[in-house]
Parts: sequence; structure tokens; C-alpha cells
Amino acid sequence: MEEHGEEEQTAFEIGVVVPKRVQEQEEGEDNDCLEVLVNEFKKAGLIVDTVVGLHDEFIKLAAPLEVLGRAAVELQLKKRTHIGVDLQFEWDDIDAFIRQPDGSLFSWCERFCCYRHILNGIVNKSNSVIILRSNCKEIYWEPGEPLIRKLESEVIVKEVFSLHDEEKRKRLLRSWALNWWGFTNQPIDKVYSYFGPKIAIYFAFLGMYTKWMLFPAAFGLILQLVDFGSLQLLVLPVFFISIISWAVLFLQFWKRKNSALLARWQISSSVGADSGHKFLEMEWSSFQSPVELIKKWGTDNTKLKEVFQREEWFGRLTRFRNDAVIILSIICLQLPFELAYAHLYEVVQSDLVKFGLTAAYLFAIQYFTKIGGKISVKLVKYENNENTEYRADSLIYKVFGLYFMQSYIGLFYHALLHRNFETLRKVLIQRLIISEVLENLMENSLPYLKYSYRKYKAVRSKRKREKGSSAGRIQLIPRVEKDYLKPAYSASIGEELEDGLFDDFLELALQFGMIMMFACAFPLAFVFAALNNVTEIRADALKLLTMYRRPIPRSAATIGAWLNIFQFLIVMSICTNCALLVCLYDQEGNWNISPGLAAILIMEHVLLLIKFGFSRFVPEEPAWVRANRMKNASQAQDMCSKQLLRSISGEKFFDGSEKNE
Repeated sequence: MEEHGEEEQTAFEIGVVVPKRVQEQEEGEDNDCLEVLVNEFKKAGLIVDTVVGLHDEFIKLAAPLEVLGRAAVELQLKKRTHIGVDLQFEWDDIDAFIRQPDGSLFSWCERFCCYRHILNGIVNKSNSVIILRSNCKEIYWEPGEPLIRKLESEVIVKEVFSLHDEEKRKRLLRSWALNWWGFTNQPIDKVYSYFGPKIAIYFAFLGMYTKWMLFPAAFGLILQLVDFGSLQLLVLPVFFISIISWAVLFLQFWKRKNSALLARWQISSSVGADSGHKFLEMEWSSFQSPVELIKKWGTDNTKLKEVFQREEWFGRLTRFRNDAVIILSIICLQLPFELAYAHLYEVVQSDLVKFGLTAAYLFAIQYFTKIGGKISVKLVKYENNENTEYRADSLIYKVFGLYFMQSYIGLFYHALLHRNFETLRKVLIQRLIISEVLENLMENSLPYLKYSYRKYKAVRSKRKREKGSSAGRIQLIPRVEKDYLKPAYSASIGEELEDGLFDDFLELALQFGMIMMFACAFPLAFVFAALNNVTEIRADALKLLTMYRRPIPRSAATIGAWLNIFQFLIVMSICTNCALLVCLYDQEGNWNISPGLAAILIMEHVLLLIKFGFSRFVPEEPAWVRANRMKNASQAQDMCSKQLLRSISGEKFFDGSEKNE
């Protein structure tokens, strides 16, 4: 296994982009920036390969296992041991630590963390300034200054990015992205090893969600094909109760699967986005951290208590103010726009015009929401959140609030005010089809167009530099340059706080809300959602493997704020579907409390009880995970007790020896 792990670590995983040197400097010059950089990488123990591209030069880096282990020790990285306890990594005790599912010692997150530590640790260790030269430009490298940061500030190092491992990437393409026979089956362990836990958890959630979608899709298809006649009003409540129970059970069983995945990957459930990744931490807030406050105020508990309370409540009031700004902007700016669209849709007679109106509306809300998202990012920067994960969750809640109003207010208008179920079904069909088509176009075509345009610019600039001397020759682009020209996997809103999974989770949440909240009006929506999700698994996999750079790995234990959003949508769907059933039973609009309407109100309370009761009935953690955790805790306690007894016995022995002497 050690040999296998060694092979895993020696793949080129990091790329450094530097400008191409001019001809005069290639002939030899003292303290050339590129030569110094390569030599420093080699001194740090890295394996280096230099590739000349069309427009830039690229330095590919790999690290032997021993070099990564030394960096992990310096970082005081914690890893899971064979007794189930996370302890600080020690190179001399390497056999005590559990390896990854692919046989390697360090996960992709841990390796990336070690790479960044190694690169940032290359500093000027001399006592004098070193003069570096690059393209006839002098750069002064101060003592103790990190070389990478200095060259980045001088735009000598354009970018440091992660590289695709071609062998692993091709294997994943065959077994995952291009493997349609598996339906919802995915090599989740391999996805985790290649992309890290956050992306692996997303695909595990998407696969389970799609597999569970088969039940409501089959039920909805039966309701669409079979004419129940007068029993239709009895079948719909049964369908409604079934899908609410389905949704609650799905989220509970997802929690069980999530805990099982964490146990299999040896990840602590308390891991956050920032744990072990200090290089990802960014200064978003002007507030002081608890450690800084303690250093500033010393051990005066009275002053510390007052400062902590002031900081805590000031942060809460800031978040409340920001939430109020978002809510008021939705009410004052978005609500009239949404109601105007819904009214126009009701007035227009032509179906073609309605379809075009819906398409224009969806394009418009994408633009408006991006503006709202940028405002949310600026507001979140001034919130006193504990870490990047909390800041990301705060942004998710705010932006989802914008999308929630934009996506559903028009549907509420048709359902509750006009009580026109035929129009509501048409709007749902158009929304589902148009939104899914738009999302797929945006996700798959834009990255490819960006990559093609950047590649075209690189070839064109090379031809201009060579003034036609390369005419008639094939312009070959190295693999590392192709990776560099691909766009980064980032969110369309709030790139500073979240990765590209924001858009993927948002698409799932909006779909879930649409099919759940209006299930009684259009049961066939579950069939559309199931078909879309089957293709979404492969489309997202293909997108990550071929259209984007290899994403920066991020630690995660759950799907985060999105789980709370899905729970919220279930509660909303109970309320909206009960209102839809009331409209179906009371078509005259009298809103009288008849036995049928009273039954609907009782059903609403029963479903809310089911929603919160199932969360207690279904354990969130499988029995084998709980048993392993208890076993590991018992083993750790026994070992600590034995070590403590040995220490005490040793002290008594030496004390007795001294007394005898």
C-alpha cells in the first residue's frame, strides 16, 4: 500500500504560470527569476518540470510523500488514526494513521494544503536583498519575504492553480461521466479522492435524490395517465401525503448516508471549511477574533466579558440589518416586477407569446439576481461571522431569498388569486423546460466558449509575435496550458465566498421547491425532474472533468445551509398544497368551512407532525457508525489510561529509588 501511495503523490498536481522569457535572457543571465524559482522549488524537495506554451511558460510541480509529510508536520495537520481519534500528524509514526480509499496517505485537500504551505514557505533566508531579473526588469527580494507573493505582486507569477491528473481524469471519464449504464450509480470514493469531500458529497446527494425521485415520478405518471373520475379529489390528497412523507424520509435517510460517507472517508462531522486550511482564510471583517481580543485585554475577565458581548450583539444586529435590507429590496423592487409578469401572462392569449414572455422573464431575473447577489456579498463582508463556512451560509440564505421570490411569486399569483389551475400547469411546464434548458446551456456552453476564446487568443498572439513565421505549421498547445485556459470552477454570484457548487445546489433547490409546492396542481412535474436529474449527474461530471480546471479542494462534512433550505421548502409545500386543495374543493371561492375543508386543515397539522416526527423516528446515524465511534472512543480511553498509569508508575519508581538512595 505504501508503494501505491508513493505513486499517487508523485503526479504533477500544481501549475505555476510565468511569462515567457525574451531571447536575450534565455542565453544566460545572473539571477534569472525563472531559474531562481525552479531552483527554490527543487531545494524545497519538489519535482519540477518546465513546459513552454504558446503564450506563457508553465512550471509543473509534484511532491514526494516524504516532502508532503514534512509539510504536514509543520502545519500540525490532524489525521485519523487506527483507533478512530484525530491526532497531530507525525512522520515517524506514519503507520499509525489511516490511509485514504485510494491507498494514498493524504487526501487531495491535505495535499493541496501542504503544497500551499511549501510554496509560501520559500523565503529569502539571507540577510541581504537579492536582485532578481526578468525580461530586463529588476526585482528586489527582501530578507524573509515569500518569493511567490513577491513575484505575484510583480506579475511575474501570473497564477498558481491545480492540475488535472490525466490518468485519474480519464478513468473517471470512462467509469463516471460517460458511463450511462449505471443510471444513478457513481464511483463516489474515486470522486472524493480526486475532487475532495465537498464535491463528492454533492454528487452523493444528487445521486440519492435522483434515485428516490423514481417513486413520486411513477405515482405522478399514474395520476396523469389514469382517469380516476370523481375519485380524483380523493387521490390528490393521498398523493400529497405520500410525497410529503417521501420528502421527509429522503432527507432523514440522506443524513444517515452522509454520516456513513464521513465514517468511510474518516472525516470528522465537525470539520469546517477552514479546518486545516489557513491559506484559504481571507480578511472579510473588521471585527477582532477571540484570540486577538484576549491578547489585547489580557486576563481581565470583566472587560473581556463586556467586549465579547458587545462584539456578539453588534454582529447579530449587523446580520439582522443586512437581512432586512434584502427583504425590503425584494418587497419594494422585485414584488411589483413579479406581479406585473404574472398579470401579463394571465392577459395574453397567444401561447407562443406566453412562452416568449416566460423566456424573457427568466433571462431578466438572472440579471437582477446577480445584482442582488453582489449586494449580498458586500453586506456579508461586514458581518461578524466565525469563518468562511458561516459567511458562505449567510450569502446562500440571502441569495436564495432573492431566487425564491423570483421563482415562485408568479406561481402563487396564478394559484391563489386567479385560482386558474390550467394556467398554473402551463406556467409550471414552461418554467421547468425553459429553466432546465437555460441552466444546461449556461453550465455547458459558456465554459466551452470561454475556453475556446482564450485558446484562440493565445494562438493569435503567438502568430503576431512571430510575424507569420509559424504560418503553415500546426500550433500544438501543451496539456498544462489547456488546463490553464479553462475557466475556474466558481459561483456566478459571490465568487469570493463560495465555489461553483453554489449554482448546482441552487438549481436543485429551486427544482425541489417547484415540484413540491405545486405537486397537487401538476404531479407530472416529478417525471420531468427525474429525467433532468439523470442527465444532470453525467453533465455535471463531464463539466468538472473536461470544461473546468481542477477545482480547489474544500473541506465539508454536510451540504451545509442547503439542508435547512430543503427542510424549509418541505414546510412551505405543506402550506401551499393545502391551499391548492382548498381551491380545488372550493371552486366558487366562498371559503366556507365545510367538512372537506376541515379535513384539509386537519391533514395540514398531521403532515406538520409527520414532518417533525419522522426526524425523531429515523436515526440520523447508522448503528454501525455509532458502534464504531463508541469502539474507537473506548480504545482511545483505554490507551490513554494505560499511558497515564505507566507515567504514574514511572514517577513512583523514580521517587522510591531516590528515597532509598
